[in-house]
Amino acid sequence: MDRALLWVLLPLVTVAWGQYGDYGYPYQQYHDYSDDGWVNLNRQGFSYQCPHGQVVVAVRSIFNKNEGSDRQWNYACMPTPQNLGEPTECWWEEINRAGMEWYQTCSNNGLVAGFQSRYFESVLDREWQFYCCRYGKRCPYSCWLTTEYPGHYGEEMDMISYNYDYYMRGATTTFSAVERDRQWKFIMCQMTDYDCEFANV
Repeated sequence: MDRALLWVLLPLVTVAWGQYGDYGYPYQQYHDYSDDGWVNLNRQGFSYQCPHGQVVVAVRSIFNKNEGSDRQWNYACMPTPQNLGEPTECWWEEINRAGMEWYQTCSNNGLVAGFQSRYFESVLDREWQFYCCRYGKRCPYSCWLTTEYPGHYGEEMDMISYNYDYYMRGATTTFSAVERDRQWKFIMCQMTDYDCEFANV
């Protein structure tokens, strides 16, 4: 299926999930953006946060070797189900340095609700931070890694979470010193329907 078509259909899928999802309540449409609504220009820092009570469900990016081997980024958010409740606290995680490989999940069993990034000309790469939100004392389980996004360095990146009851908790990335680009694997988890006593799973 054409990737552009997927980005057009995502709002319809979101509405359908809300109307016919397992939880029997209407989702509001996710925080939308247009095709040209990149959150940054090349070589420019940015800070993106989902609206309160929403989490990141899609990540889109294009690479430009002629503009500092940098990427423009775009995100989509969707409200969490009512049985998860409201976020009890949100915070920015520690910085993941430019030019390095890294692995990070939200602490305190948090879910990813935003990204912040700054570009460094000296390494032609970005540092990254996750904006995380915790939902009561809910705990993650059945976690898994997505495939690599993009599939090859320098390609367009389109990651959409099709699993209604899985949430983004973090990512692991590899960095190519030759291509000056990153590949991402996102950490996706289900969340318990009950409070648990583990502070950080």
